[in-house]
Amino acid sequence: MKMIYILTLVPFIGILGFLPFVNRIEPYVWGLPFNMFWMSMWVVLTSVILGIMYKLDPRNREGDQE
Repeated sequence: MKMIYILTLVPFIGILGFLPFVNRIEPYVWGLPFNMFWMSMWVVLTSVILGIMYKLDPRNREGDQE
């Protein structure tokens, strides 16, 4: 297994692993309860991580012929 695929575990751990620790309403961040902000932040971060994985994956290079 390639090392860049390990990056898929980061959102999984961030969302499900830390959810019991951030399950609270206070403080409010940008007008959202902290739990809702946490989930919204991870939706954005998951997209960023997948974009990084796409750029690092050698199978997505232009000009490669298989």
